[in-house]
Amino acid sequence: MKKLIFLTLLPSFLLATIENGGWTTEQKDIVPQKDKCNIERHDARELTQKEFLKRYAFSEPVIIYNVDNEEFKKLTEKAEMLSVWRDVDVTLNSANTYSYTRVPTTFGKYIEEKMKPQNLEMLGNETLYLFGDIDQKVWKPLLEKYHQPEWELPGHSAALSFGIAGAGTGVPFHFHGPGFAEVIHGSKRWFLYPYEERPDWNPDKTTLEWYTYDYPKLPRDKLPLECEMKPGELIYFPDKWWHATLNIQSSVFISTFLSP
Repeated sequence: MKKLIFLTLLPSFLLATIENGGWTTEQKDIVPQKDKCNIERHDARELTQKEFLKRYAFSEPVIIYNVDNEEFKKLTEKAEMLSVWRDVDVTLNSANTYSYTRVPTTFGKYIEEKMKPQNLEMLGNETLYLFGDIDQKVWKPLLEKYHQPEWELPGHSAALSFGIAGAGTGVPFHFHGPGFAEVIHGSKRWFLYPYEERPDWNPDKTTLEWYTYDYPKLPRDKLPLECEMKPGELIYFPDKWWHATLNIQSSVFISTFLSP
């Protein structure tokens, strides 16, 4: 059964006390949230492949809850990840629309030195973010423990992309092919528009700056579809939907990109 729910979320100051797999966030760094979710929500235990194809696959986003990835969640706790992956080489991307900056480092150095809450004065192309450039062979022992979404698009194959980022970070508006994205630890707000409703934003400014200064000025008919996602939830976005993300607190997340 389909559900459209406007959620009453916990006040932001309470989130700092919630167990988050060791990925702690100071209260002052948690991004304040509106109690708003206007994206349809569907229980994973009730959403059939047939209904997914008919209702969402080519038409609109949906948030699917009661998703079980407990083993992957335990493997991505901070202490566990540092014990296993500390010395592994990673490539950081800039957190702007086109993500053209690449910076090599190690996983341990990123987590302990470079992963910080977003500063409003810092541009997106100056903010480094672990997402996208993950060596599938190196990270296979972890990625193969992730239970991929059970819903499929005919003729499409899946590719995983894993990420970890600090509070206030995110990627500004962009679009690409369809896919799923799941929050493992922390929380993340998504903003989406259909392709024909191109949002107005600066591709080198951060999502946090847009959310702080531009979002409150939007007229009612220009507001995006949006929702804060928490562990055990994933979002499906159809092909070419504009979307931006904002990590409310330090977050671990994974995306399943679908390609023809």
